[in-house]
Amino acid sequence: MTTLAHSTDTLTRDALAVLQPGFTGTTAPDWLLRRLGEGLVSVGLFGRNIDSPEQLAALTARLRVERDDLLVAIDEEGGDVTRLEVRTGSSFPGNLALGAVDDTELTRAVAAELGRRLAACGVNLNWAPSADVNSNPDNPVIGVRSFGADPHLVARHTAAYVEGLQGAGVAACAKHFPGHGDTAVDSHHSLPHIDADLETLAERELVPFRAAVAAGTKAVMSAHILLPALDPELPATLSPAALHGLLRGPVAEGGLGFDGLIVTDGMEMRAISAVHGLERGSVLAIAAGADAICVGGGLADEATVLRLRDALVAAVRAGEISEQRLAEAAARVRALGRWARQAGGPGAAEGTALAAADPEVGLAAARRALRVTAGAAPYEPLTGPAHVAAFTPMANIAVGDETPWGVAAELTRLLPGTTTATYGEPGGTTAEPGEPSAVVAHVLGAAADRRIVAVVRDVHRHPWMADALHGLLAARPETVVVEMGVPQAPPAGALHLATHGAARVCGRAAAEVIVGAGG
Repeated sequence: MTTLAHSTDTLTRDALAVLQPGFTGTTAPDWLLRRLGEGLVSVGLFGRNIDSPEQLAALTARLRVERDDLLVAIDEEGGDVTRLEVRTGSSFPGNLALGAVDDTELTRAVAAELGRRLAACGVNLNWAPSADVNSNPDNPVIGVRSFGADPHLVARHTAAYVEGLQGAGVAACAKHFPGHGDTAVDSHHSLPHIDADLETLAERELVPFRAAVAAGTKAVMSAHILLPALDPELPATLSPAALHGLLRGPVAEGGLGFDGLIVTDGMEMRAISAVHGLERGSVLAIAAGADAICVGGGLADEATVLRLRDALVAAVRAGEISEQRLAEAAARVRALGRWARQAGGPGAAEGTALAAADPEVGLAAARRALRVTAGAAPYEPLTGPAHVAAFTPMANIAVGDETPWGVAAELTRLLPGTTTATYGEPGGTTAEPGEPSAVVAHVLGAAADRRIVAVVRDVHRHPWMADALHGLLAARPETVVVEMGVPQAPPAGALHLATHGAARVCGRAAAEVIVGAGG
């Protein structure tokens, strides 16, 4: 009886150890503190958990009272995807901007500064960087989150980012293995298919992940994507061929030889949950070789944690997962927790000032990433209030709709009296008219005699946006155009600015050029 009880307790603790759940609120709920005492090793933080650096440091310190080797994970890519600055916009440009500059020392410095800020708040695992090669410019979910479309450029910047982040004591997590760049579907909504053959996969998608492994990344995040050449039935997150075979496999046999932590992408994403269900998907992921189940982006309660814990224990009892496989996964999670504790990341929250060591590196990077194309006529910088027309596509779930973007706030700071209006796709949810002709008429009416700044995001992917911009430029050719997504469309406007991302610092860099302030 004692042996059975011990076995049950070990299984329960191991099942809790492989979960990375989220929670609601800016303080630690009682249920989470209890589960930390029962074996939970990780928590995931999102924008809903963060009010300020000081509050976040207090939250993580309270969690570590229960477990000093706790992994506190966050999805902080910088750029468009930020949790630390979800309500203001990021102080760091994202990957595409860094790739556009193509200075690996700058990328390393940006990642180190971001790591210092995370460590000062008690965060020691960052679900970043994106190592995806953005080979499909119509990709709806990666885009500016990628360093670019060249596998070797992405590889060198992925490695630099990993080194910078981990040098600050924060574990990196290269994602989304084996590569989410060649997709036209967002896995938050449904299951993407990539029809590339294995040779293309090796020469394109896998190049940055090999670089991440060589740079010592502590974790790799799997993607909810189906690659029939690798596994015709199961997405990578659930595929032994992808995780155990390719990612863990020996280098001599074409594998990546990775021995660190394999984390799943959010299991509540519909590519998994709508097909397999949350519990079944989690069981299949652990069986396939994943070590940690990321859940909590939209399911952040105790009931979810208990459901998954019990499903994993039941799967071991039923022989679907070996006890050894679950124990191995739990051991990897605990090992990373010990590394993070020893690396000094969490300690920064207890004795280090929250002021960053290089607070301006993000703005400097955004300025360097800006690409300016002048129109046919000489450009006259704005000296008085402008009208900003923001053409706004629906935000993907990874970015979210809480984070502000654009240039209006920065232009208003430089040119008081500047106004702005937002325009969306016909049939969308924005308040302004959506049909291109109606948009143009509304912009012209709102602007009156002021200069117009049109802000777009991935204009090449949105015909309604391209049509509205074309009509606006025909009526007011002196309009300034700011592209804050992937600059795939030809430059247009009296002045065209490609920021390579929509972080707050990217907006500031663009505003400085618009008013002739430079940087």
